Amino acid sequence: MGQRIVIDPVTRIEGHAKISIHLDEAGDVAETRFHVTEFRGFERFCIGRPFWEMPGITARICGICPVSHLLASARAGDGLLAVQIPPAAEKLRRLMNLGQIIQSHALSFFHLSGPDLMLGFDSDPAQRNVFGLIAADPNLARNGIRLRQFGQEVIELLGGRKIHPAWAVPGGVRNGLSQSGRDQIRAKLPEMLTIALDAIGRLKQLTERYQREIATFGVFPSLYLGMVGPGGRWMHYGGKLRVIDHTGKILIDELDPIDYRDVIGEAVEPWSYLKFPYIRALGYPGGMYRVGPLARINVCTTMGATRADTELRELREQAGPVIEGSFYYHHARLIEIIAALERMEMLIEDDDLLSNELRADAGVNRREAVGVSEAPRGTLFHHYKVDDKGLITDVNLIIATGQNNLAINRTVGQIAQSYIRNGQFDQGILNRIEAGVRAYDPCLSCSTHAVGQMAMEVELYDAQGELLDRVSR
Repeated sequence: MGQRIVIDPVTRIEGHAKISIHLDEAGDVAETRFHVTEFRGFERFCIGRPFWEMPGITARICGICPVSHLLASARAGDGLLAVQIPPAAEKLRRLMNLGQIIQSHALSFFHLSGPDLMLGFDSDPAQRNVFGLIAADPNLARNGIRLRQFGQEVIELLGGRKIHPAWAVPGGVRNGLSQSGRDQIRAKLPEMLTIALDAIGRLKQLTERYQREIATFGVFPSLYLGMVGPGGRWMHYGGKLRVIDHTGKILIDELDPIDYRDVIGEAVEPWSYLKFPYIRALGYPGGMYRVGPLARINVCTTMGATRADTELRELREQAGPVIEGSFYYHHARLIEIIAALERMEMLIEDDDLLSNELRADAGVNRREAVGVSEAPRGTLFHHYKVDDKGLITDVNLIIATGQNNLAINRTVGQIAQSYIRNGQFDQGILNRIEAGVRAYDPCLSCSTHAVGQMAMEVELYDAQGELLDRVSR
């Protein structure tokens, strides 16, 4: 008989979240927990597979950001081969990742968070969804669709398909970009930049409307981790890691991804399947840090793109040199979309994109390697160990959402404490708690749905631990 594996509790892996809110004797919030109740198991069932297969396998972790896993996995494969991939392959990977950032951020801002931002957190739940947004502002909704479509087209032109392209491989990529594909991307860039700049202008107009949300959605000191390039330039692929504190002080710089375990520890809690990474030097949970678009614009010195740098300077003048509020994740996403489009404008003119020198050939030269890429939601780590035949013996994946887990939990608590009094709450408060999670754009199917419904259960307990009320969706 084979080994029997029992997962208790059994949950639907499409994703569910539960938030428990414990009240004190006065009916105010004493403790909150954000429970992630899904189990995937990729770290276990990849063991025994050839590392060559890992990009294709791990891309299936996610249907929204498969490119992120594809590139991080391929980069780990480069390390196992101990090769430097051809310049054309490096640039093509960058181009695909830019497309990934654009399409994923567009989905998050326009379709998932847009209904809250544009229609209001207290608006009718029956209308507070993408269809309500289309009815209220069809031009904005169409722009979001076009922007996301453009990012997906870039991925498809390179990888042959928009989702799960079997394209990046250890040592390089399978194919380059055609001249017609380059012309297609180049022709659409001006319109996409116009859409992105219009969106950030719309968001800035809403600042006065949401002062309370800005002040209560995850406003607390934390560390920030992200990838940077030479001179601290914003980097999404191929850079070194930097960690800063809430004052902007650089605590760790120029960290090679292979040494990530010297800096990052991973804790677990019995009430969530999602791990809790932390910065080792400050311990758990004091070493809480954030990743993703907000962290990246905090750790970088410059976006390396004219329009994006203008927007970043303006935001820093408004919110401070280190932007702590998680509500600003939305603003950071739009700045990154603008930066990605500007970088694409420069990269698309590079003739290396049409080169046929795309692969470095080698066998297994190292038994261990780490691949890191900046996924839309934050820094993504793929750590593989192999035997002499290249079969996987150990896998560790640190996903961006996990790295934000401590901050998400604290954000949920901060919002609950700000809005719940005497044990009373309504659907608008529930939606704000949901939106606090959504600000991080967590890669869980339970976090946000395109029609504005979150698979969430909120429970209220009194000081004796008795359940007072429950609201679920």
